[in-house]
Amino acid sequence: MAKYKMHVLVCGGTGCHASESDTLLDNLKTIVADKGLDNEVQVIATGCFGFCEKGPIVKIMPDNTFYTQVSPADAREIVEEHLIKGRKVNRLLYVDPENKEHISDSKHMGFYKKQLRIALRNCGFIDPENIDEYISRDGYEALAKCLTEMTPQQVIEEMKKSGLRGRGGGGFSTGLKWEITSKSVSDIKYVVCNADEGDPGAFMDRSILEGDPHSVIEAMAICGYCIGASYGLVYIRAEYPLAIDRLKTAINQAREYGLLGNDILGTGFAFDIELRYGAGAFVCGEETALIHSMEGLRGEPTVKPPFPSVSGYYEKPTNVNNVETFANVPVIINKGADWFASIGTEKSKGTKVFALAGKINNVGLIEVPMGTTLREVIYEIGGGIKDGKKFKAVQTGGPSGGCLTEKHLDTPIDYDNLLASGSMMGSGGMIVMDEDDCMVSMAKFYLDFTVEESCGKCSPCRIGNKRLYEILDKITQGKGTRDDIDSLRNLSYVIKDTALCGLGQTSPNPVLSTIDNFWDEYIEHVTDKKCRSGQCKALLQYYIDPENCVGCTACARNCPVNAISGERKGIHVIDQATCIKCGACLEKCKFNAVFIK
Repeated sequence: MAKYKMHVLVCGGTGCHASESDTLLDNLKTIVADKGLDNEVQVIATGCFGFCEKGPIVKIMPDNTFYTQVSPADAREIVEEHLIKGRKVNRLLYVDPENKEHISDSKHMGFYKKQLRIALRNCGFIDPENIDEYISRDGYEALAKCLTEMTPQQVIEEMKKSGLRGRGGGGFSTGLKWEITSKSVSDIKYVVCNADEGDPGAFMDRSILEGDPHSVIEAMAICGYCIGASYGLVYIRAEYPLAIDRLKTAINQAREYGLLGNDILGTGFAFDIELRYGAGAFVCGEETALIHSMEGLRGEPTVKPPFPSVSGYYEKPTNVNNVETFANVPVIINKGADWFASIGTEKSKGTKVFALAGKINNVGLIEVPMGTTLREVIYEIGGGIKDGKKFKAVQTGGPSGGCLTEKHLDTPIDYDNLLASGSMMGSGGMIVMDEDDCMVSMAKFYLDFTVEESCGKCSPCRIGNKRLYEILDKITQGKGTRDDIDSLRNLSYVIKDTALCGLGQTSPNPVLSTIDNFWDEYIEHVTDKKCRSGQCKALLQYYIDPENCVGCTACARNCPVNAISGERKGIHVIDQATCIKCGACLEKCKFNAVFIK
């Protein structure tokens, strides 16, 4: 194998692909070859670096230079200046927003300082399509250790001792789930990896599969050894083509190396993995609905018990964990349960990956120790709110979670604290909102999503959530009453108590949390018929200030419904009954005569 003096790591995640990182990669390879550096410089595509706001990212090793927002046209300058002359390209370095200094090492960036990457440990460091690079970073050592040095029960005890809880939303003990499945008696058992990831704004699992697929394969094999399963299935949504391609490549490589298939590492243990594709149904994140989908049936949940650990895929004992949960397993085996348990809080051990999105400066994928506060995530890692706006709320847990406010910013993030605050961990979506967001509209947005994604099997979810949405729509249309708020709250509790699965049981969370934390906004909508954020168009009224109006007629000429009257050089008036609140008059007026009230 060639020994290279330098490595050029190019982000090959989906987000950077959308910004032409694949073309950038090709340009770098071509120019490196043209300069005769093939034997000294290796250019590779990695997984996601996490700092999506500043992508595409290029990292030069071994000097650890971190270039941001690199375009294909920058490839030649990087090669000629940095690789050949040894001079960093300053204009591509990250600029600290506070002191305006150029920072070349990611360790000194606020975005990375408080992160601890365990599940994401290899993302951005290795070529995900090269098994040798995974092996060079202790890959498959955990599997070898389990098969040659530990009994299945010893591995399970280690997992229980680590305190790892399911990262898919439920937070159930991983080791305990494995133990229950291992005790189920059957000639056939299955290991299932849930890679469906249906939360709006979430991309944690996708990024792990794109950047480090072997960690999931290794963990699934370890799980198979523990529970007595020879078959593994990855349920992945078809909208993840890059993750699917890299996962297929990794599975084939593992088979070639004897790490999947019969007689793995000469131990007599047999285990193999196949893919199953989902069509993007949010409800199929629930494990029984997921299993039905894999069986070719309608993706609907079933009443539990029996749990999949007893009767799952084709009524056989089935262990279901999500991608992030599995990604933690090999490092726990290699470094020990005590090491993992030393990170985090009393009841929430280790780290958590979050997809940080919304009105925040540093959009990206982060991994922090449990117990890190929301304030640290939003202001230190996330870089604060865009355009200097005021923070208003953060939605954690996706459509199943709730909106947390400024009073929650110092809350340590873990399973129990988020539940106590009226939200939940979920799979790790974290959407930040600013002063321009309407919380009633936000609740309506999430209800619209859950209504669309409901499988329709149980009436509390099928009908109840539809009624919740209709009440919210009524309020945002300016037709709501005080009684409607009470109806929202009462119906939400009924749905939570009676829905069949987690989708229905948690769908009212955005409604309840916004009512609790933004009661005054609801009152404004139903009593004053106003939306302070200006998001509810039906509650807006456009007016023309007679003192500023010069009669230019620009507003009248651009009104699509002829709601504005007035003579040229005379004062104009808007007919409120006719106005459709499109905002064309406000946009076209050059004299600040049009305003919203």
